[in-house]
Amino acid sequence: MSSSRRQFLTHTVIGLASTAVSAAPDAGTSAPPAGAPPTFGAGPTVGPEVSPTTFAEAEKLMQVQLTPAERTQAAGNWRVSLAPLHERRTGPRKLELEPTLSPASQWNPSLPGLKPTAPAKERFVRSRDAKVPLPAKEEDIAFAPLTQLSRWVQSRAITSERLTQLYLARLKRHDPKLQCVITLTEDLALQQARQADKDIAAGRYKGPLHGIPWGAKDLVDTAGIRTTYGAEPFRDRVPTTDAAAVERLHRAGAVLVAKLSLGALALNDIWFGGETKNPWLPEEGSSGSSAGPGAATAAGLVGFSLGSETGGSIVSPSMRCGITGLRPTYGRVPRTGAMTLCWSLDKLGPMTRGVEDSLLVLAALNGADAGDVASVSAKLDFDANAPVKGLRVGYVPAWMKENPATDVDRAALETLKGLGLTPVEVQFPDWPYSSLNVILFAEAAAAFEELTLTHGVDALKMQTPDAWPNLFRQSRFLSAVDFVQADRLRRKVAQEMARIMSQVDVLLVPSLRDEALTITNHTGHPSLTLRTGFVEVSKARSDWAPDPKRPMPTFATPRRVPHGVTLIGQLFDEGTLGRVGIALERASGVAAERPPGF
Repeated sequence: MSSSRRQFLTHTVIGLASTAVSAAPDAGTSAPPAGAPPTFGAGPTVGPEVSPTTFAEAEKLMQVQLTPAERTQAAGNWRVSLAPLHERRTGPRKLELEPTLSPASQWNPSLPGLKPTAPAKERFVRSRDAKVPLPAKEEDIAFAPLTQLSRWVQSRAITSERLTQLYLARLKRHDPKLQCVITLTEDLALQQARQADKDIAAGRYKGPLHGIPWGAKDLVDTAGIRTTYGAEPFRDRVPTTDAAAVERLHRAGAVLVAKLSLGALALNDIWFGGETKNPWLPEEGSSGSSAGPGAATAAGLVGFSLGSETGGSIVSPSMRCGITGLRPTYGRVPRTGAMTLCWSLDKLGPMTRGVEDSLLVLAALNGADAGDVASVSAKLDFDANAPVKGLRVGYVPAWMKENPATDVDRAALETLKGLGLTPVEVQFPDWPYSSLNVILFAEAAAAFEELTLTHGVDALKMQTPDAWPNLFRQSRFLSAVDFVQADRLRRKVAQEMARIMSQVDVLLVPSLRDEALTITNHTGHPSLTLRTGFVEVSKARSDWAPDPKRPMPTFATPRRVPHGVTLIGQLFDEGTLGRVGIALERASGVAAERPPGF
């Protein structure tokens, strides 16, 4: 998670509810007369005892106030009316919910009654082949964008096996510094690369990912290869099947070279093997939770990578490591076989060294899968050569003047104006958007209920107040009423987002603006983060709340690091995002610069 996201992790006020229960007279001791309907207060008494004092203390967490008489009444029949609702967890008819079981309620980003923004036609047009010769230096090959790597492999200027050996060697050489690899999949990679070469030589070319080495965030299942979630309790977990996204990339002929690091259970950049580092500034973490994909892609250790986002986990490491991150529309890419953190927020997406690269990967991932009930079939309309003049770019004036916006963000807006896009000022209402995070915390605590209640989370390295162990425990006390109200607020915010997006084709925002991350992740809109310039920093940055035990390094001479902006698109209109992103990338002229030492 990003540094902006940990602010709401530590500062959001969460409504809490006590699940303690109190003594009550045994109800329902005699059989009711025939024809009497069931009632909420006539069952057997269950659960531990509570008193009016229990409710008085719980009120402090719940932000409600009962009278003494109301507390007495609530305590008196709690064991009859509400404690039985915990039977699923406490017994006697205890029922475990399997990890693959998703909630019955689902988030649909396409609101009823509104004009759909999904494209009506399927189209995918790549940029024209620039006919660039294969470089003599291996590092020049390693840092080439996927668009170019694919041309070289297709024309057999380089074999997939040689390219795979090149990336495997770089992973081995640079991982001790970056700590971005959890499992090197060398045997599988060489097998896949040799098969790719045979297929291509025989004329069975599968497309732009064929023979290209890639790395997967280690929360997507890989058959026979451990998938650890970056967390100590799962470090020896070996699934038997591939995630849907992995299977699709295999089908496209891509070559899996590594399972890459993520912050434990998809939070920030510290995992059981250490802290993944930023190639541009190794004194700091690469940000998370797609930490490994961000670092490995930026350092030229893979052709592309697969990340995931719940609340900024593609945006933030892409921003910090200076790469391109595409967070697709919620539902476009199936999550079957991926770790669940939050059913209604999780998204899988490409992390690449170029904008067009991300669309090449998205095309292979796109489409519904029966294992993910939230996944949908949506057309992808993309033309890398289409003009952008006349498109409308929205922006929030106040956001562009305040932190975390920089001169690079403001320059990107001016660049888009120079490319012929029409600027449109937009405004978001001053609403409590952080209240939406009740949904994230409640769903995450549910996803890892057993790990929390059995104290498995105690094994995680990070036990700070803003780390998952504490947040999972706190979230056990979230009010179900507040969860429903947050869900209703989510629809209200989505309606407002629909209003704003009706005025523009894309929205430009500072990448780590809290409201932008929270709003767009909850509404499900796609985002594209890309490097457009550089800034100087005098202190290493962290995803974690300030901790005197872990002071961040400072620099007497400021360090130059990448900086980029984020474009938000219409629902299911990643094609327009890609067109604008390509134009901005070319006009900015900084995409080809590499981190020193790699």
